[in-house]
Amino acid sequence: MAKPDNMPSNTIEFPTANEPHFKMIDVGRKRPTRRRAVAVGSISMGEEAFERVKNGTLPKGDVLALAEAAGITGAKKTPEMIPMCHTLPLDQVTIHCALDDQTNSVSVYCQVAAFAKTGVEMEALAGANNALLTIWDLTKGVDPDLEIGAVRLLVKTGGKSGVYTNPNGIPDWLAAQLPNTESLKGKSAAILVMSDRAAKGEYEDESGPVLKDILEGAGAELVEQKIIPDDAGTIAQNIKNICKTHKPDLLIASGGTGPGPRDVTPDVLEKISDRMLDGLGDVLRIESLHFTDTAWLSRMSAGMVGSTLVIAFPGSPKAVKECWDILEPFLGDALNKIAKQGF
Repeated sequence: MAKPDNMPSNTIEFPTANEPHFKMIDVGRKRPTRRRAVAVGSISMGEEAFERVKNGTLPKGDVLALAEAAGITGAKKTPEMIPMCHTLPLDQVTIHCALDDQTNSVSVYCQVAAFAKTGVEMEALAGANNALLTIWDLTKGVDPDLEIGAVRLLVKTGGKSGVYTNPNGIPDWLAAQLPNTESLKGKSAAILVMSDRAAKGEYEDESGPVLKDILEGAGAELVEQKIIPDDAGTIAQNIKNICKTHKPDLLIASGGTGPGPRDVTPDVLEKISDRMLDGLGDVLRIESLHFTDTAWLSRMSAGMVGSTLVIAFPGSPKAVKECWDILEPFLGDALNKIAKQGF
């Protein structure tokens, strides 16, 4: 039976939505890492006001003490003031004020740390600015001719971008606190790539060059780099030969860690290792879940072959980079501890 013309339709018509003018970046797939940022800014004033700031004799009280509290509050309130900033669980905020008698100025350093999926540079900048404005507020009754300037980011660490330092330089005390970018300096390393097609020359291996850049960038001496097929006997013999001949501190075997019938690298490693380090494979799988839901299919593993730490990585360049980002913060220390065991 036909529907009468005056019968209301069951279909709801929605107005066409416009594209948003702004959007927060989706960081859901990013892996939390230890983030740190340091920002600085300065406020200049007359000599009399500066002396009263230094001596804590301003009418409203000790300006530097209140500036510290205000800076911490400013860092914590950042997402409420800057719309596109994510709300982050800050681990630490510190404010340090440095007085310069030559220029009658106060420099405010704000350091922020968090274990998060995105950086904390905006929190550091907001903290520095809030501290500077508080100094202004408490000082303006004595000297209205104040000037805030040179607000800038000095350092940012954590995440894929690594370590950023201001190109105009940073204080020596801050440079001494930066993480070591050559975590494998003084260590030797080898690369073994397992790939049937690459070994036959059917396609150019990409994970080996990525690993070479990573290891040499971390300060390691590369003693061997080789491509072999996914054959259990060949893999076993090559790992043994490299470990016996070169005795590298680290050997990364890339490829053959999946669930397929030709993915035999972890099985070989378990057979030839003096002992397995199961926790390292677990860490790689757990952290890799931030990148892919199928991380549990990977059989990444690690073991000791003589004095060499052998780690089985996946074969894709993307996965290699991700696994290195997971291990890099502690791998150098791990190799030092292994060496102390007396191999």
